Amino acid sequence: MTRTESEAFEAMLGHHRALTDHFGVRVAALTEALAANSAHEVPAAELVAFLAEEVLPHAIAEELTIYRAAATRAELSETVTEMIGEHRALASAIEQLANTADGWQAGQKAEAIAVLFEAHVAKENDVLLPSLLADEGVDLVQLLDEMHRLTDAAHEETAPNDAPAAPDPEAALLSLLVQAATDLVRAGHGDRACTLVASAWAALRVPRPDLAVKATGALHRLVRLIGARPVSSSTSSDERDPDLDVRELAPAQRHASIFAEYHALAPGAGFILVNDHDPKPLRYQFEAEHPGEFTWDTLEAGPLVWRVRIGKTPSAGVRSADTSERTQEDDVKLDVRALVHGRRHDAIFIAYHALRPGTGFILVNDHDPQPLRYQFEAQHPGEFTWDYVESGPEVWRVRIGRPDAAAVQPR
Repeated sequence: MTRTESEAFEAMLGHHRALTDHFGVRVAALTEALAANSAHEVPAAELVAFLAEEVLPHAIAEELTIYRAAATRAELSETVTEMIGEHRALASAIEQLANTADGWQAGQKAEAIAVLFEAHVAKENDVLLPSLLADEGVDLVQLLDEMHRLTDAAHEETAPNDAPAAPDPEAALLSLLVQAATDLVRAGHGDRACTLVASAWAALRVPRPDLAVKATGALHRLVRLIGARPVSSSTSSDERDPDLDVRELAPAQRHASIFAEYHALAPGAGFILVNDHDPKPLRYQFEAEHPGEFTWDTLEAGPLVWRVRIGKTPSAGVRSADTSERTQEDDVKLDVRALVHGRRHDAIFIAYHALRPGTGFILVNDHDPQPLRYQFEAQHPGEFTWDYVESGPEVWRVRIGRPDAAAVQPR
């Protein structure tokens, strides 16, 4: 039987009603068990299973079909970005619920998921789907059929059978990658390790949001494992400029420390960078971020030690002052300290996707957001700026910006 566009629209609304009803029944069962002081583990497990086996596959299918179609419409692109962020928040919340042993906390998390899910479905029903139905260039029937195909394929992959269930290959690969990355950190290759895990996160973000959450957690553990030794900064008796010796820093932290030192310079001042290799890659970054605003003079060129004087030109003061004024007065502040850790990165990426070229926002956090930077490098290479405004020990402030298209430099 051939469906019409209106019938496909009603079928989508009907499926949303069914999901909401089944969700409500399972949340109610958990709530009743907690109210009766009876075992909550079974209803909690049934709720998690329903969310993982029905809701998340449906969400992924939506992103690959109706969201993709809606994103081509200018008036819906921002809504689509928000809704994808809600999917990530939902996956994170489900994982937290699955790992919660305390009954009261499980009930709180289930209620929070219910609020998020109901608001998300209402937005789809009232904004997204009616707009697609009214668009003659969108084939809702085809999109519905494709959604069914994707969800059926997901169910077939997880369907039980007589043989023991095979391990999740993607989860197993991520676990092996994290183990290898940990070994790389211990061998002194922390930057390479974090870059690999961030690339895995970017690849898993849409098809496996549950594993993407685990990759984010692994990134935080790796960065903590890398650690940070104090930067050696002392004024030489025979030189006016202070030394910045980064040889004892982990590779992932050297460039951030050097740029922080540069940003703190007064116009016309400088410092002596001391490194254990030729810092040519750093010079390319300076050319990309501060063209015409710095000086670079090699004082010693190996083979064991490299010393380079990096200075801020007098003319850089005008632009630096302008940037500081814009950061303090015009940039929106995104303070994620009150958010649970599982939702912080999603909120930050939603804010970034909403930026216009040439604008930015100030991220306020309670730890150094280096794991987030690796994710930006994996997801948006060459498409963002990252400037530390404050670096702890209790508060970190980072300006994250989206440069103008003309200012983007190839990497």
